[in-house]
Amino acid sequence: MTTDSMTANTTMKAAVWHGRKDIRVEDVPLPGAPPAGWVQIKVHWCGICGSDLHEYVAGPVFIPVDKPHPLTGLKGQCILGHEFSGEIAALGDGVTGFTVGDRVAADACQHCGECYYCKHGMYNICERLAFTGLMNNGAFASLVNVPAELLYRLPDGFPTEAGALIEPLAVGMHAVKKAGSIVGETVVVVGAGTIGLCTIMCAKAAGAGRIIVLEMSAARKAKAMEVGATVVLDPKECDAVAEVKALTGGYGADVSFECIGHRDTAKLAIDVIRKAGKAVLVGIFEEPSSFNFFEIVATEKQVIGSLAYNGEFADVIRFIADGRIDVQPLITGRIALDDIVSGGFEELVAHKDRNVKIIVQPGQPGRVAALAAEPELVH
Repeated sequence: MTTDSMTANTTMKAAVWHGRKDIRVEDVPLPGAPPAGWVQIKVHWCGICGSDLHEYVAGPVFIPVDKPHPLTGLKGQCILGHEFSGEIAALGDGVTGFTVGDRVAADACQHCGECYYCKHGMYNICERLAFTGLMNNGAFASLVNVPAELLYRLPDGFPTEAGALIEPLAVGMHAVKKAGSIVGETVVVVGAGTIGLCTIMCAKAAGAGRIIVLEMSAARKAKAMEVGATVVLDPKECDAVAEVKALTGGYGADVSFECIGHRDTAKLAIDVIRKAGKAVLVGIFEEPSSFNFFEIVATEKQVIGSLAYNGEFADVIRFIADGRIDVQPLITGRIALDDIVSGGFEELVAHKDRNVKIIVQPGQPGRVAALAAEPELVH
């Protein structure tokens, strides 16, 4: 369906969250002209994120259902999707620096611009933070409206399917930057799911000396090695802390990145680093854990939180464009919007270990097999 034909109609197909295990591909109203300062994007590709999967399996998690979101006003039903790229279809009043037809990716952190954190350059922890596709309608649809300040133009020759991987890679890049310089250092990445793999790739691009990955899934172990791990340890088969210390002269790693969000792996991420080392917590934790904070006092270890990203889209775009990051190993499925439940969400639930990132092409008819991959970016 072309943008013109969509305009001639009043509806478009979208994947709408209605409740737990209830995502429907249905006709919804077109988003309308973008308001002042916003743009309308014709979506090319959009990735299924772990947060989308949480909403499907156990939602509502982030989607507001009791009262409207304070920034967006959304409540209840929501078009999912926030890892996306596409082209500008329309400009709202006052938007400069972009033109219709520009190929772009969009940061998902809609923010107020008025609170302490926004004014001090920390928009990712805005007091009224709203993620596109969770607290405002998202990109599992032909068209989506987003604030122009969240856009990043894609370089010439940059495949738009690679653009759908910028968002999760930006999460990994933000975590790596929170750790400071890691050039030549030994890092441990706990978990090799999507964000763990993205963190491995970003740590490698940032100059890490050795990357030790802790992972139990055979498929993810192999994928971790493919994207840049030096060695993979299975905590089921060894004493991971002892093994890391054996690989580091008895001291422990310089930095660790916890990318699972489990109460046990948080402590593991702290235990594998040396005294005065840094543990960066990236995972989304669903339950509390007990921890003796004297372990931090006595060792002067640093525990750092890392949420989403804060401008790292630019770094990721540059690293993909110059070849330091190759997104192709992350893409394990390409599907049409009509197949998002069976070929996307249910596939991820049933075969989570064999999938990393399934990307969706809104507006493309046909089954999964009908979609061909775009050519890889030539460096």
